[in-house]
Amino acid sequence: MRIFENFESEVRGYIRSFPTIFTKAKGAILTDEQDVEYIDFFAGAGTLNYGHNNENVSKALIEYLQNDGIVHGLDMATTAKKEFIETFQNSILKPRNLEYKMQFTGPTGTNCVETALKLARLVKGRSNVIAFTNGYHGLSQGSLAVTGNNEYRDESYISRTNATFMPFDGYFGDFNTLEYLRKFLNDGSSGVDLPAAIIVETIQGEGGINVSSAKWLQELESICNEYDILLIIDDIQVGNGRSGEFFSFEFAGIKPDIVTLSKSIGGGLPMALLLFKPDLDQWKPGEHTGTFRGNNLAFVASKVTIDNYWQNDDLSNAVKYKEKILRSRLEEIAEKNNDICDIEVRGRGLAYGFEIKNDPSIASELSSYCFNEQLIVETCGSRGQVVKFLPPLVISEDLLVEGLNRFEEAFEKLLQDKEDKLTKEY
Repeated sequence: MRIFENFESEVRGYIRSFPTIFTKAKGAILTDEQDVEYIDFFAGAGTLNYGHNNENVSKALIEYLQNDGIVHGLDMATTAKKEFIETFQNSILKPRNLEYKMQFTGPTGTNCVETALKLARLVKGRSNVIAFTNGYHGLSQGSLAVTGNNEYRDESYISRTNATFMPFDGYFGDFNTLEYLRKFLNDGSSGVDLPAAIIVETIQGEGGINVSSAKWLQELESICNEYDILLIIDDIQVGNGRSGEFFSFEFAGIKPDIVTLSKSIGGGLPMALLLFKPDLDQWKPGEHTGTFRGNNLAFVASKVTIDNYWQNDDLSNAVKYKEKILRSRLEEIAEKNNDICDIEVRGRGLAYGFEIKNDPSIASELSSYCFNEQLIVETCGSRGQVVKFLPPLVISEDLLVEGLNRFEEAFEKLLQDKEDKLTKEY
């Protein structure tokens, strides 16, 4: 690991959590240079919904490159882009009665969020945007302004104007936080300017796997309609099937004005896609550009994943089935240790959190213990107090169960080591 320590910036993050050199990957398995295999419950922070080196994707990419297909095309028309647009419209949007224009932004999620905010402000002629507590929308400056975590915001030295934070669903327990929001919008002396948009994740990934209810989302949409505010759903981490449906907002029956997609939409390759209602398409030609806004390899990969996984409900049903296994097992582990730890299990689809409330430091230690058991899991939450589970959607039931076995074993070893340490101290 010395070469990384010597030459790579101190900003590196995940390499510190998983201190080995990975050399290959397949499905839900990562293999390092010592041929040690790890079960991946991280999936590239939700980028690898279809697993590492998905055979259908790899085959299509190799064939495309062998035929000298366009790799870089800016926003020019290419066959790969044409076929992706046709597939996405016919297999994703039309079956869900969604009518959206499509804009290919720079290749990362934060590029997509920045574009969404810029478009909303352009259309409405207002600067303010409302975001939510524990929300995470990226680390470029515009996205940071609507990201709640101080760990990211404190040292960015950005202007925090033009963004207002409101409490997310459940932030005050059973209190309806949208009543709080409505009070601010109704009161001309609240100090909150009427926003151009409200941006929200239906499941807050980095914020701690905080899950909004269908009722809350429906009421939020109603408020946006009432006050002429655009509703932006950030579906970058929990879209593309992660929640059990292709879009994480489908279960609520809402139709947001703008949707941001990235991570798994590219089939494992860099791609970001902004969806918005046709009347919002008020850009002038070239008004918002980017050199890498047309990743043709990602178009090819995405078309293949849609063709193979979204022509019926098989994948959605499989995710919901595996969710039952994941939730049940995590709740069993929590119940087994409730005399030692105050644990809450929450999530939807294959995005789950295991929060240790009484001691936030345990989650980070548990991630390390899991790594020693050849299981890759990360943490999230405002204090890093939540162990986050994001396995590939295509993980086999056997591997899912084995990964959960390893998680339980790691947790038991950690708690035993803590008990032994206390015994020695006293």
